[in-house]
Parts: sequence; structure tokens; C-alpha cells
Amino acid sequence: MENTAVRNEVIVGIDPREQAVPALAWAADEAVRRRSSLRLVVAVPPLPGGQHVDAPWNRSMLRVQGESALADAVATVRALYAEVPLSTELLDGVPAAALCRKAARARMVVVGSRRLSRPEELFSAGSVAVPVSAGADCPVVVVREPEHAGQRHPRLVVGVDGSASSRAAMAFAVEEAALHGAALHAVWVWRRPLVSFGDEAAELDERRRVLSETVAGRGERYPDVEISHEVLRGHPVEELARASSDALVVVVGRHGRGGYSGMRLGSVVHGLLHRAECPVITVPESRYG
Repeated sequence: MENTAVRNEVIVGIDPREQAVPALAWAADEAVRRRSSLRLVVAVPPLPGGQHVDAPWNRSMLRVQGESALADAVATVRALYAEVPLSTELLDGVPAAALCRKAARARMVVVGSRRLSRPEELFSAGSVAVPVSAGADCPVVVVREPEHAGQRHPRLVVGVDGSASSRAAMAFAVEEAALHGAALHAVWVWRRPLVSFGDEAAELDERRRVLSETVAGRGERYPDVEISHEVLRGHPVEELARASSDALVVVVGRHGRGGYSGMRLGSVVHGLLHRAECPVITVPESRYG
């Protein structure tokens, strides 16, 4: 069940070092579709060795850069959507942590991807996509590649595996498909075990049954959304990345909060953030169900 106390606001994380125009455009379009306001956020991280004599000047320069980045982002959004309700915020703190705090009452958070290596994404203070996707209490959109817009028959892809987190992803994906006037394709990727001691045909049929029931339950609420589904054999990252080649977005669920960011996010989502050819939306179980 969606949290009714959620503020109707789409938040965009702005990186002063590199303006992510695709992320800004995606977020502005989403705010218009959802009749939401748009908030542009820059977080100024603490400086290493903050007691150095140059620290106040360096921090002041970082804030100036942040203000300049916000002004540029506002101009970009206004050129695309002049009427969307828009605000800006300059915060102090590690960017990922600041965005997670803001996410507690947001409709969603949108960030770009700096294409960092996996070690950098996990351990760098400047990493945003992985820690925000893993820790934010709302759907997080990572726009590494622009969506495949303008297609004659647009579609979204959602990964399903029978878990509570994937049911949350399905709930969000149907809503998103309705907003975009798009079809929805639900995919359950069954990674065949190296050694099987059961009846594989029966296991495959069971996955098809659960997937069909999951799709049917959501389709009743959004009868205008065309929903298809299939069970595939293979590696989830490879199959979902392949499905992303002509999708508007790929939607996946997020597991619990324990462990470090990579463990909370899960290997499938983490892999998709590197390999998907469209935006990836990570949905926490706590917000949709």
C-alpha cells in the first residue's frame, strides 16, 4: 500500500561537476505527468582535512559552484517545461546521505550516473547512484542512458521473481506504464541451477503460475495498460539488460536494509545500473505493495 503521507515532489540530485541533462529532462517530464513539483538539490560534501587554513575558502567556492549548477539546472528545466512548479535547495553533507534524507517524504528521487567503476561506486564519497538506490525510502531513478522515447509502441519492463520486493516493483511499474500510455512486459528470469534435484518442468510451471497471478492482480486496477509476461531462462542481469534495449525504463525491486550498499541493492540491480540501455527504477518494498 502506498504511503499516503508522501509529499508530492520529485527530487533531482544535481552534480556541480557535470550537469546530467537526461536526468533533468526525465525528472521534469515525470513531474508533469504526476502533477508534482520538482526540487533540484545540490549537496556540498565536507572537505577532507577540514581544519586546514584554506578550508573556509574552499568550502565557499564549493557552495558557489553548487549555486551556479542549480541556476544552470533551473534554466534547463524551464526551457523544457516552463510551468512545472520548481524549487532549489543547497545542502551541506555527503550527497548520497543528503538525498536519502530528502527521500523520506518524496514521490521519487532521480539521479544521473557518472559511470564510476564498481569499487568507486561502493566506497567513493562522491558516489550517488548505488547508495541512493540502496537506501532511499522511495523509488529511485538512475538515468544513465536516455529512455527510448518516440517509439510507436512504447513499453516498460519489470523484473519479477515472486518476492515481496518484486511485487512492489510490479505495483509501481503498472502505475508508471499508465502514466506513460505504455505497455508493460513482466519478466521472470529463472537462473537454472548447476545441479537440479527436482522436476524442472514443474518448477518452470510454478513460476509461470505465480507470474500470471501477479500480473492479473495488478491488471485489474489498470485495465487500459496492456500487460504481457514471460519466464526466461538465463542470467537475470543479462536478460533484463537485453530487454532494456527498447524499453522506456526497467523497474526492479530492492531488498532489505542490512549490510553495505551493494548487499542492500542486490547483485541484479547493481549489474543493471551498469548494463541497462535505459533508465533503471529501483522500488523499495516499504513504499509499494
